[in-house]
Amino acid sequence: MPNILIAEGTPAVWQAERAEFGLPSNFSLFAASVRLHHPGIGCTPLNIADGEALPFGTGLSDFDGVMIPGSPLHIYDPTPEVTRQIDFARAAFAAGVPVWGSCWGLQLATVALGGSVRRNPRGRELPIARAITVSDAGRDHPLLASRPPAFDALCSHLDEIETPPPNSQVLAANEVSTIQAVTAQTPWQGSFFGTQYHPEHTLAVSAALIEMRALELVEEGFGSKTSEIVAIAADYRALAADPNRRDLTWRYGIASEIMDPMRRTTEIGNWLRTVVLPRRCLT
Repeated sequence: MPNILIAEGTPAVWQAERAEFGLPSNFSLFAASVRLHHPGIGCTPLNIADGEALPFGTGLSDFDGVMIPGSPLHIYDPTPEVTRQIDFARAAFAAGVPVWGSCWGLQLATVALGGSVRRNPRGRELPIARAITVSDAGRDHPLLASRPPAFDALCSHLDEIETPPPNSQVLAANEVSTIQAVTAQTPWQGSFFGTQYHPEHTLAVSAALIEMRALELVEEGFGSKTSEIVAIAADYRALAADPNRRDLTWRYGIASEIMDPMRRTTEIGNWLRTVVLPRRCLT
């Protein structure tokens, strides 16, 4: 069966702080999403933010795909944790391995391939990206197969793509971010697929992010006091524990594209089915 390298972009020290709010590692979120669609696929962790090396005797081309999840870092900050990830992404593309990215992963790939990223002038998007609209290019693209023409998805980001990389197509957008899904061909005959939103997130993850950023959300106008924000986080946790809470799905307008785990992770399942697994059969 295929083996996917999941390249963690969050420094371990930061992840330890996030875990105090109930945030699982990005590796566990991605591995769970992958195995939801294909239980037998292997998943190998690698923290590129901290400069971890591949297992001895292993190269990037030994993997059937590379997945790059979210990160609290900003791609325009030239810290070692950022620059080493740009170098890693370019190495993955040069190896010809299919690459998937969510949020930070999309932004990282964009910069590695020659595009640009900025702080979103429209502000933060959390916890739901509303009315993501599929473009003409996305309508027939396998990445968004079975998605409706407009849908909601879980998200969390301050930054957005300013200029997409060469040889890319924008597959979806919404009012907050004009680029919500992208596909690109690399100079090394490889491919990249990614979303600004987080197909791998769960309602429990959204709850943790809301609570963790309660003070910032008040400062940004999402609420008048932190207790309001914490109460929203509590509702998300309650809905995660009991998905049949119709009162909560109605209150927050959360549809089946998010509530159904298979629907929520559509893009990851499509990438595995149309890119990773066929490539495995050819090798």
